[in-house]
Amino acid sequence: MAFHVEGLVAIVVFYLAILAVGIWAAWKTKNASSEGDRSEAIIVGGRDIGLLVGGFTMTATWVGGGYINGTAEAVYVPGYGLAWAQAPIGYSLSLILGGLFFAKPMRSKGYVTMLDPFQQLYGKRMGGLLFIPALMGEMFWAAAIFSALGATISVIIDINVNISVIVSALIAIMYTLVGGVYAVAYTDVVQLFCIFLGLWISVPFAMSHPAVTDIGLTAVHQVYQAPWLGSINSLDIYTWLDNFFLLTLGGIPWQAYFQRVLSSSSATYAQVLSFLAAFGCLVMALPAVLIGAIGASTAWNQTEYGVPDPKSKKEADMILPIVLQYLCPVYISFFGLGAVSAAVMSSADSSILSASSMFARNIYQLSFRQNASDREILWVMRITVLLFGASATAMALLASSVYGLWYLSSDLVYIIIFPQLLCVLFIKGTNTYGAIAGYLFGLVLRITGGEPYLYLQPLVFYPGWYQDDNNLYIQRFPFKTLAMLTSFVTNVIVSYLAKYLFESGTLPPKLDFLDAVVARYSREHMDKATLVKSDNIVLNELAPVNPRHSLTLSSTFTNKEAFNYVDSSPELSNTEDN
Repeated sequence: MAFHVEGLVAIVVFYLAILAVGIWAAWKTKNASSEGDRSEAIIVGGRDIGLLVGGFTMTATWVGGGYINGTAEAVYVPGYGLAWAQAPIGYSLSLILGGLFFAKPMRSKGYVTMLDPFQQLYGKRMGGLLFIPALMGEMFWAAAIFSALGATISVIIDINVNISVIVSALIAIMYTLVGGVYAVAYTDVVQLFCIFLGLWISVPFAMSHPAVTDIGLTAVHQVYQAPWLGSINSLDIYTWLDNFFLLTLGGIPWQAYFQRVLSSSSATYAQVLSFLAAFGCLVMALPAVLIGAIGASTAWNQTEYGVPDPKSKKEADMILPIVLQYLCPVYISFFGLGAVSAAVMSSADSSILSASSMFARNIYQLSFRQNASDREILWVMRITVLLFGASATAMALLASSVYGLWYLSSDLVYIIIFPQLLCVLFIKGTNTYGAIAGYLFGLVLRITGGEPYLYLQPLVFYPGWYQDDNNLYIQRFPFKTLAMLTSFVTNVIVSYLAKYLFESGTLPPKLDFLDAVVARYSREHMDKATLVKSDNIVLNELAPVNPRHSLTLSSTFTNKEAFNYVDSSPELSNTEDN
């Protein structure tokens, strides 16, 4: 394959344009933070992102390289087809459910990151535990899409894969570093426009290629391979449902999503943004579906690609760039390449910023350095953006099973964080004991179920398991959803059991070593919102405690409603007067 100077120039121009938009957004961030904390402006902007920019950036968060390439691959692969392209419907429903039930309570309480309510209710230890699967999900997702970008570019232009990955990562890290959520949001507008335009321009050219048969015919009739509409066998129904629930419910508890929710100007706007993004995800999936259908309708022996076809060469995951390269004119394929690059960068920057935001605020500031200045937090964010970005890039270059790691980490987000989020927002009375028990039960059930992508053999064999051609054990039973439900039920049962045992006097207060129920011996819990709202605590029994003048959770979280009861308490009022 010859080196294409035109393609390289097109990508350089596109990247420079993205970088320019990111630098402009950094200037906007600096102005927006003149009236408040710069670190919070980096994380959630000035909480003034409007409908247009917010809708674009929330859509671009999901419409990444994996979304575009994965949808085209699912439609193309024989035996799967459109019936197994679950991401468009799954993520759209995820955004709708997020808007209906989660966006309003999170935004109205003024949180800064997704982990804030966990630390507010369960304390810093549990916040640190939940940070682990959240970080793994964001990091492995960024690494997976960087890896996909390198392979995509190498298909269309003959350039070293490692160079393309490193340059792309540097561009994304650079504008995220200086501009924060504003840079991510405004570059998302440009990137989403390029994705939409680039793919839709490519579709007519690819469809009109002489080697391509009418996709309406190949949708229901076998021509070169099985019909691309696909089907679901009765034995695979439970697997299909398990994956569908993972996408729909597991797509909610991501910092990248809540960062947009918490950046919106109001709770109502946060809901509307979610609904707009759900519609945007469906619209952006259409050209990817068509490209997958075109790939399934092509006589590849009549193209420069030759024989065997992509699925026989095990290049089905690259069907989208292959269609752009061999079925479109050269300049159209380069424009399409820019679209795919935009898709990758629009998701990678979100993941890197999300990971650094959670670490700087929930781990560094709230757990270790509550007195840290805004400038200090800002530098921690910058350093972690560099570290997490470099780590994701290194994994993309070195790890052979980065997609397997991402699959496992996304499962952990669904199995561990989603039930915890349900409990912390909607189930009154849950506590740290239940949260830890639910965390551990969900983790054990998921790990013991195995993971074929990582060649992790199962320890528990559920009904319907079988062994494939590679001697890997495949679970048909929806054990991921079972693990999620078990984690949720365990959290509720253990929480209420611990509450009953301590309140009834069955267990002495000194055994409440997590200070989750009694909280009588914990000075730290004097500035926790849950302390003064717990029904089981008698305020006049509390020992006098001098108010802290450092950063407390009452100033950290802007939800002032949690502290109204403190102001009306004569006991605490006398304490403060002293």
